[in-house]
Amino acid sequence: MSPRPAPVAMSCGEPSGIGPELAEAAWKALGAALPFVYLGAPEHLPGTVPHVVVERAEEVVQAAKDGLPVLALDIPGPRVPGTPQPTQATGVIASIARGVGLVQEGACSALCTLPISKQALAEGAGFAYPGHTEYLAALGGVDEVVMMLASDRLRVVPVTIHIALADVPAALTPELLERRIRITHDALVRQFGVDQPVLAVAGLNPHAGEGGRMGREDMELIAPVLAKLRAEGMLLNGPLPADTMFHARAREDYDAAICMYHDQALIPIKTLDFDEGVNVTLGLPFVRTSPDHGTAFDIAGTGIANPTSTIAALRMASRLARG
Repeated sequence: MSPRPAPVAMSCGEPSGIGPELAEAAWKALGAALPFVYLGAPEHLPGTVPHVVVERAEEVVQAAKDGLPVLALDIPGPRVPGTPQPTQATGVIASIARGVGLVQEGACSALCTLPISKQALAEGAGFAYPGHTEYLAALGGVDEVVMMLASDRLRVVPVTIHIALADVPAALTPELLERRIRITHDALVRQFGVDQPVLAVAGLNPHAGEGGRMGREDMELIAPVLAKLRAEGMLLNGPLPADTMFHARAREDYDAAICMYHDQALIPIKTLDFDEGVNVTLGLPFVRTSPDHGTAFDIAGTGIANPTSTIAALRMASRLARG
């Protein structure tokens, strides 16, 4: 019998958000079936389930039978649901770094990050990164990573992400598109266990430009990149009209969709699987997932936060770590 995989590390996220509630709800759903360790302050947990403070990751599998395993970090001050405390920002950042360290040293198999408040981290600790992803890339020693949103129904990768729609054509370069496709293809093979990935690549314009009548980027920018990569043996469909890529029959023909901008990618997956979509960071030297939502300050502390995406993120992290 193969040894049981190491537990998943879970960084605490923003204490004043719904993260602590999600951690407890996830343990209640998963228990010892999928051991994970919460990296944060025990006193910030709501206390709806028992928790067990551990000293080392090696204790987590056994501890998970009795309660939520917690590797305690010093994050001063109480949790104030809905109101971020600037003095806790340094501890939140330390939770992320500790999780990466545990995975890199092999004590944990993967990292699942709970939502952070980028504004709170910037105000409280001068956090210089736009978000989780860029900080994780720095910790992992890589220059570029890719955001994938994934569920059992669909995997999507936006080539350009958080920029205005008017800025997309200028930001969309052949070099960027090629790098995004290569990183996605490699991750599907290495982590998702897809031997010969098929990627569907959306066009930028309506009807993929319709021969240049609705824009020339599809034929002059996207198509040459796909031709180059096909010559190397990649299986690529496109550029395709985005409005016909996401119905059930079309999704049977590919393993992931490469989309040109944020909403082109995220609207389909959030429509198909709003609760179980998972954010996966591709290109890191370790597995990182997170629930596909934010801190939800408006409902923090009410006990109504939906843990479905967090549970899906933990399951995907464990699965990819074995991949």
